[in-house]
Amino acid sequence: MGKEFDSTPQQVPAVATAYRTICTAVPHPDSLQHIERSRRFEPLSMRGMPPIVWDRAEDIFVYDKYGNRWLDWSSGVLVTNCGHGAPEVRQAMIEQIQSGLIHNYVFPSEERPALAELIASLSPEPLKKVFLLSSGSEATECAIKLSRAHGIKVGGRRKIGIVGFERGYHGRTLASQQAGGIRGQKEWIVNLDPAILNAPFPDGYWEKDSSFDGFLKAIEQGGMKPEDIAGVIMESYQGVGPDFAPVPYIKELRRWCDEHQVLLTFDEVQSGFGRTGKFWAFEHYGVVPDLICCGKGISSSMPLSAVIGSAAVMDQFPPGSMTSTHSGNPVCCAAALANIRKILDEDLTGNAARLEPVLREGCLEVKRRHPGMVGHVTCSGLVAGLQTIKADGSPDHDLAHRVVELCYQKGLLMFAPVGAWGQTVKICPPLTTPKAALEEGIAVLWEAFDQAVAERSS
Repeated sequence: MGKEFDSTPQQVPAVATAYRTICTAVPHPDSLQHIERSRRFEPLSMRGMPPIVWDRAEDIFVYDKYGNRWLDWSSGVLVTNCGHGAPEVRQAMIEQIQSGLIHNYVFPSEERPALAELIASLSPEPLKKVFLLSSGSEATECAIKLSRAHGIKVGGRRKIGIVGFERGYHGRTLASQQAGGIRGQKEWIVNLDPAILNAPFPDGYWEKDSSFDGFLKAIEQGGMKPEDIAGVIMESYQGVGPDFAPVPYIKELRRWCDEHQVLLTFDEVQSGFGRTGKFWAFEHYGVVPDLICCGKGISSSMPLSAVIGSAAVMDQFPPGSMTSTHSGNPVCCAAALANIRKILDEDLTGNAARLEPVLREGCLEVKRRHPGMVGHVTCSGLVAGLQTIKADGSPDHDLAHRVVELCYQKGLLMFAPVGAWGQTVKICPPLTTPKAALEEGIAVLWEAFDQAVAERSS
């Protein structure tokens, strides 16, 4: 994991199709000055993506300055659900900027409650209170705070336990990384909170036992009892896949949380706003959480996130004690309002659902071609993942990395491999993607896997 892509300009075959154009070496030699400037002034951690210096991005395309055009399968890390730079979103932002109001802290405004009301209208009962923030990590940290405060209220100061899941991801801040289950990402913490623990995630692949017993055993092994637990936080699908838990497991988890006065949070930061063919990914489970964390696709552009819950949970803190400097920034709110309306008006959620069989079959074909190198395939709506493996079944980061690199050289853009071991080739096009573009991207994916595997045996 964390391997940098080679930024040496490569002479690659030219591409000229309806959805891709590669007409120069990639990256273009003239773009290296910007890459070098990034290396000089930004931290090492910022080097992980294919070396394209973006000039602009429009709908399903990303462009550099030199005539190259990529079909985007990244959505800017699952942000641009309604497409890059949607005209409606850009116009809404322009009008808000020209209005003269571009910041107001938490002083009252028209824009913030308008967005809160729209989000509440799309959330199930009784989740009708919306707290707007700036990032997904901020939202998950807030959910942990609300869960612990509620636990103390109903069970005293011992009821502070938070249960996350192995291989889960909730952000890069202190509590969010502890609740997350990727061990290498929390080595820097050292003094881990003993009241935050991880249960096995029942994906049926890396964790074969998908029974609810694994959850109960994790609490016991952590030296805790149900009366010690304040909250459970789970990605609606784990981003390392997308991996869903079995529906019976989630229904039992909901029952257990109700029985023990535990708040259940679904982290929808990357899975909400139509991505999985349902507006909220947790709808696949047929349950309602106590808290929803969302972000990314909320605006298809600007830094914005939200925590959604009932009044009983969200109103635990008095005036002035749970705020954020940029909470519901008016320009971000304008973008989000236009974005959500576009998702609804153009039925982009439905488009994701209709294209799911095409994407799923395309990914399964890769597995059929290379059964010893693709171990697990998952797909929901317009998000999919192919988990690459070695002959012994262990994760293969190098193969996933090479596939992403070859795709970029062929005009198909994905971000670096994800997963607990960097083994997953993640596919997440904008929800505006038409069927023909998706099919072209799938054909490129096949070519890239075939070439990467052939290189292994040569």
